[in-house]
Amino acid sequence: MLLGFVFLYLLVTIGIGLWAARRVKNTADYAIAGRHLPLIMIVTTTFATWFGSETVLGIGAKFVQGNLGTVVEDPFGASFCLIFVGLFFAARLYKQTLLTISDYYRQRFGKSVEILCSIIIMLSYLGWVAAQVTALGLVFNILSGGAISFEWGMVIGVASILIYTLFGGMWSVALTDFIQMIVLVVGLSIIAVMAGNMAGGADKVIAYAQSKDMLRFLPEPNMKDMLFFVGAAITMMLGSIPQQDVFQRVMSAKDIKAATRGPVIGGICYLLFAFVPMFLVVAAIIVMPEKATEMLKSDPQKILPTLVLEHMPFVAQVIFFGALLSAIKSCASATLLAPSVTFVENVYKQFNKHLSDQQTLKAMRIAVLVFSMFVLGYAMWARGKPIYDMVSGAYQVTLVGAFIPLVFGLYWKRATTQGAVASIVFGVGTWLLIMAVPGWSEAFPQQLAGVLASLLAMVAGSLLPQWIENHRGHIHHFVGSPEKA
Repeated sequence: MLLGFVFLYLLVTIGIGLWAARRVKNTADYAIAGRHLPLIMIVTTTFATWFGSETVLGIGAKFVQGNLGTVVEDPFGASFCLIFVGLFFAARLYKQTLLTISDYYRQRFGKSVEILCSIIIMLSYLGWVAAQVTALGLVFNILSGGAISFEWGMVIGVASILIYTLFGGMWSVALTDFIQMIVLVVGLSIIAVMAGNMAGGADKVIAYAQSKDMLRFLPEPNMKDMLFFVGAAITMMLGSIPQQDVFQRVMSAKDIKAATRGPVIGGICYLLFAFVPMFLVVAAIIVMPEKATEMLKSDPQKILPTLVLEHMPFVAQVIFFGALLSAIKSCASATLLAPSVTFVENVYKQFNKHLSDQQTLKAMRIAVLVFSMFVLGYAMWARGKPIYDMVSGAYQVTLVGAFIPLVFGLYWKRATTQGAVASIVFGVGTWLLIMAVPGWSEAFPQQLAGVLASLLAMVAGSLLPQWIENHRGHIHHFVGSPEKA
């Protein structure tokens, strides 16, 4: 019966998404909702996109295994990413006529940087979307008591999201996000109150977390721990900024006020509400200590669903799984759309320059379908990897390859195409080198090494050719003089 309610909810969201799809007439409607979304919808779609499976299932599991410091990447880094986008990036990007974030790289640095950054951005979405698909497989497998296999649960979940994203694009994503955020916030709030009461009160839950040193945030005062703490913090905080899904929400706003304030409000709401899953998992440990201890060793992501299924009434189960599906679907739909639009607009059109707007729209829909298949296959291949790790790892490549060119392109007039290319090559190259050499990634965080290399390469690659050009005559005179030689 519970599974029946879940399928009913899926059908309702599909219907809402297909209804919204009627607004799609061209590529601007499909990619950025025709720049018509009001502030409230920018807030809700930003919040809902960020609040995915890793927030509901991953953050709580990671938190109880460590402390607040172990989840610095998400929600702390993730929420500050949105705040920084609203404060420092939204206004400058909104004023430009852009369909994707990669359009900016082309206008500022040329086609080579556009294609390189597009590939980096598209690759980063594999892990993020795969995490949502993995969570969908887990949900259907648990709800059916194993009758629906993990793999078939993934297939059902992807199909339910694909139907409306394929046809409605950003319009469908934004409208379903609005509905799903309401379900998510109300649902998890009710579950949190119930779980707190079952554990003896919210004060008991907080006291237990404090007694286990879970509320400690800062790392140990030694160089290695502090470096890895900083590396984790900046992964999503900075690595999520040059992402198409964030950019789409900025560019979908109806005015600059909504574009700048929406991400800030959404980021603050996300940070505050992300504490709810942490609270819930700690309450679950108090309510069912033996089972929770066992799951901490095997699969801590199952602690929260098990608490709801075994210790809460049927109504609470419907509420919880409705909220969980809302979180997963809202995140997955956005992350299916973003790389697909980027591929068509910034890679495919390089080789098909005379596509009409309707042909481009058709190509975007095909790209959504194809990318969904890739993600489904990747999720099945990566099964068993923690959801939190799949999401956090996805942002390292954009941090080391796309962040520095975006920032320096917007804020440093002397940044050049040579500097941007050098930044991408040295950033990604250093990141891969640290990961490839045994022992290096345990000694120094690879994402921090990559972003520092990207920064130095941007400065050197931009200034050195300019310096050589300015001093060409002096260098020629110096080299050509026998006495000097």
